Amino acid sequence: MEPSVGVVISLHAAVSPSEDPAKVLSAARNVLGDCTYDVEERDGMVSLRSRELKCLQKIHDQLRDRHVRAAANRLLLRMRDGRRVTMLLNRQAATAGVVALCTSATESPLGPIVVEIETETPDRLIDWLTVY
Repeated sequence: MEPSVGVVISLHAAVSPSEDPAKVLSAARNVLGDCTYDVEERDGMVSLRSRELKCLQKIHDQLRDRHVRAAANRLLLRMRDGRRVTMLLNRQAATAGVVALCTSATESPLGPIVVEIETETPDRLIDWLTVY
């Protein structure tokens, strides 16, 4: 995918009263890897936001390396809504630096990390994440 493709990436996770917000933020940062993003922490929520396609590189690489591209492709096509593609990621896996897609929010015991990507070319984005 060309770097000129415009994306707005929003990642957010709820922070339960029993959780350390710093650990939730660390898990979210593990998903995005080495890129530029803005961080917002507010009551019960951690959010990261970026316009860099590079922030999706780690997700791309892990889907490829773990040989789950076909299943991920089907799931992301199902989770696409107009210009928005939504991914639900297992929070515990993200804490360990692993990208694990969830089919529903209940698959992550403390709630998923939600990644929403807005782009003019959602099908191309899904192809880049899961096919190439």
